[in-house]
Amino acid sequence: MDFAFAIKIFSALFAIMNPIANLPIFLSLTTGMTEGEQRRTAILVTITVAIGSLISAVAGTAILGFFGLDVNHFRLAGGLIVLLIALNMLNGADSPSHAGSPEEQKSFKSASNVAFYPLSIPILLGPGTISALVVYAHEAKAGGDVVAFSAGVIAFVALLGAVLISGPFIGRVVSPTIMTVTKRLMGMILAAIAMEMLVASLTALFPGWAS
Repeated sequence: MDFAFAIKIFSALFAIMNPIANLPIFLSLTTGMTEGEQRRTAILVTITVAIGSLISAVAGTAILGFFGLDVNHFRLAGGLIVLLIALNMLNGADSPSHAGSPEEQKSFKSASNVAFYPLSIPILLGPGTISALVVYAHEAKAGGDVVAFSAGVIAFVALLGAVLISGPFIGRVVSPTIMTVTKRLMGMILAAIAMEMLVASLTALFPGWAS
């Protein structure tokens, strides 16, 4: 197994979904629930993210083919989306593509099942996450690194579940400053990942541009 590739997948998902930075959102949307209900919500979120990740990884390339799209074009679009999310994180703001528009955010507290919407979709499993999963799954299949890809995704989903289930405890001991610093750091990592996606797609689409 290519451990470097597995770590790369894990890091990309952690930077995009960032369980630490999104934990306050989880706690605010589950305010009024008992700790047992919060744990059940956390489990539902984890299962939803796992299923969504599986669908994106397995069927993403086929869906692109159905619409006549090439993975390099999707990598370019995904890189731009991920870069915009990273820039928002560096500026301390939430990206509308994941956090929702102001109009959508108004309906968050009235959502009947916050585990699916908005916690899983679009906050965690948004356009940036799906783009990264589709692109890296394609790379894994092409390079024979499916085991490494799967290990990276499974490791992150397990961590996500652990963080959300431990949310009430973590929320009491982790200061907002740490969450803010984590968000900025993940923004830097995410920007680097976005640039890698953009350079790879441009190199594939325009082979002579880098020469």
